[in-house]
Amino acid sequence: MPVGVVPVTVAAVQVPAAMGERDPGRALAMLTAAVRDAAGRGARLVVLPELAACGYTFRDAAEARAAAEPLASAPTVARLRELSRDLGCVLVAGLAELGDDGEVYNTAVLVEGGQVRAGYRKVHLWGGEAELFRPGTQPPAVVDTAAGRVGVMICYDLEFPEWVRLAAEAGAEIVAVPANWPALPVPAGERPLEVIKAQAAAGAYRVHVVVADRCGRERGVDWTGGSIVCGADGYLRAGPATEPEAPAAPAILLAELDPAAARDKSLGPHNDALRDRRPGLYGGG
Repeated sequence: MPVGVVPVTVAAVQVPAAMGERDPGRALAMLTAAVRDAAGRGARLVVLPELAACGYTFRDAAEARAAAEPLASAPTVARLRELSRDLGCVLVAGLAELGDDGEVYNTAVLVEGGQVRAGYRKVHLWGGEAELFRPGTQPPAVVDTAAGRVGVMICYDLEFPEWVRLAAEAGAEIVAVPANWPALPVPAGERPLEVIKAQAAAGAYRVHVVVADRCGRERGVDWTGGSIVCGADGYLRAGPATEPEAPAAPAILLAELDPAAARDKSLGPHNDALRDRRPGLYGGG
């Protein structure tokens, strides 16, 4: 971990859907304003939603390909690089990537100091995504940054405990998760199950979790707007951004996290969240 990292302010930025506008300039302007707002309020790590600039509800693979950008020349990435340099913050955001292999990926980039520090391709594809994107084949990206050691995964990836464990074992202190959680029925008085799973993942492996969800309606799909900041103890530090039964709206959630708290895996004087595992008894598969 970088020397001198102290508790940092993080932001989960919840923005509306962009699909249907087909106006990349307008989408980038919206993201730029939100990032500047978050950084101006002290955020040193800013997380944006999955496929933040292009939208999610593609009609078909051709439309997804038309929206995909090569990372080396992507206007979205260029703007993120500019913002990270000018504002002195770490940015994590999702976009559709056109890979060097000609395939289209659901990707998140981590940008710091004007440079792309990591690109992560979503491994666990949800619903019809498999018709649009090639799944990634690499474990969660984990990068030393000025905001701590940050792991990156995307949306549905977070619901697989093994994936969060890989990030924790690689030393991630904060797991940044761009997400698009479609709104599903929730029993009265309950939180969305995705929020509960995120809390469980944080508590199970003693890592901070920052989820930036989408809001608004996109081609008939309503988004949960469940952005959260979760501490390494599994409890919420901010959010969910949307109250039960309320419409999801734009929001910037801010919270202070201590990266050092995620380096301590102890559960009281006798137990350790990672050391107590007994994988030899868990079977294969």
